[in-house]
Amino acid sequence: MSGVSTVIERIAAVVGASGLITDETGMAPYMIDWRKRYCGRPLAVVRPASTREVAQVMKICAETCTAVVPQGGNTGLQGGGITDSSGTQIVLCTARMSRVRAIDPVNNTITVEAGCVLAQVQRAAEGAGRLFPLSLGAEGSATIGGNLSTNAGGTAVLRYGNTRDLALGLEVVLASGEVWEGLRSLRKDNTGYDLKHLFIGAEGTLGIITAAVMKLYPLPAARLAGIAAVNSPADAIRLLEIAQRQSGDSLTGFEMFSDFCLSLVLKHFPGTSAPFRGRHPQYVLIEISDSRSETSGRAAIESVLAEGMEAGVVLDAVVAQSLAQVQTMWALRESITEAQAREGQNLKHDVSVPVSRIAEFIAATDAEVRSAYPEVRMVTFGHLGDGNLHYNIAGPREVPPEVFLREAARLTRVVHDSVARFNGSISAEHGLGQAKREEIRRYKSALELELMRKVKAALDPLGILNPGKVI
Repeated sequence: MSGVSTVIERIAAVVGASGLITDETGMAPYMIDWRKRYCGRPLAVVRPASTREVAQVMKICAETCTAVVPQGGNTGLQGGGITDSSGTQIVLCTARMSRVRAIDPVNNTITVEAGCVLAQVQRAAEGAGRLFPLSLGAEGSATIGGNLSTNAGGTAVLRYGNTRDLALGLEVVLASGEVWEGLRSLRKDNTGYDLKHLFIGAEGTLGIITAAVMKLYPLPAARLAGIAAVNSPADAIRLLEIAQRQSGDSLTGFEMFSDFCLSLVLKHFPGTSAPFRGRHPQYVLIEISDSRSETSGRAAIESVLAEGMEAGVVLDAVVAQSLAQVQTMWALRESITEAQAREGQNLKHDVSVPVSRIAEFIAATDAEVRSAYPEVRMVTFGHLGDGNLHYNIAGPREVPPEVFLREAARLTRVVHDSVARFNGSISAEHGLGQAKREEIRRYKSALELELMRKVKAALDPLGILNPGKVI
């Protein structure tokens, strides 16, 4: 016990009273994940205010072999930021490190600390007349450090890429407490291994990201959106081909959701309106960001939908007439996750397959899932433009959730095996965390897993950084 007390005392001397939480009530928000699936029992929650403090804390933890679980906004979906129940691991929360260090509008970069909330970065960029394009449902609470650690995707990957594609440089505290100062703002730098990519997507298992240089873009002159009704995922893919051919890089978002997804939103969000008088099997949300004018953007999106109708792909369509209507359209799509949660316990699968095979994947996997468990309700939606589906399964209405969830492992295996057959990934944008740590071993080669272990051993030989996650 004295050793534990010494560790806490040493950390307290670094971060001060405002940077340390040890009582259970104060630690409670950091102990459980957003989905309430994982609950840990940390030794303490440490909230450093600077990179120097992070480095000093890590040196103490390395000397005492104390495990550290990095945590940003705690919006992760795979339990990656939650400790185990041993009471020996600390949560290192970066929330107090929330400064925007610099904005360079000429170089189109912004340098931010890891605890900056995504929406804060978006606002800072907009204030400088620039766009930071990463956008996702949790942007009001998710942090840049967490976005980088999970290589978050979001709704604009089709045009701007994942978080990895937006990062130019990083500042990282290693397991030893050493600081790698890699905050470069260069788009060309071929001087050896690009080390930043080791830490992006590593979920805090190789180092703690404390700051980053991120890319900015010119603000678009207009954002235009429309919703198209289609008969099937195959028709949605055909519409995507039309949109890409016509609009090129101005096509920012291309989302698909089923009529059942829409029905959940209408049920659980009273006052929400359906986009059409009638109902259709599938819906596609298209967004175009135009650099010239709103008139130009509206003409572009109307042209895409018109060709879709002429080709027999689009059954009906509506185009937003204002930014408020654009936001209303996105609210339909972004409310699906919360609506599904309100409907009851369900199985979530964040998967990706080649865009060209999405329709085939959905048809084949739906059949296999329903064969394994008849009467399930498929809640399939996602970022069709980049091949990322949220392939979720709700139990039959008459089956209690706790009974349905007994089949979780069996049904997840059906889904993941199907993903593997289609040369896809069982984690498109949410990471592995602790939820998929064991599962990934079925789908990566022995050599790939061994290479990952060697990298982990080289950067974290004591195994103190986020143990039990990823690998």
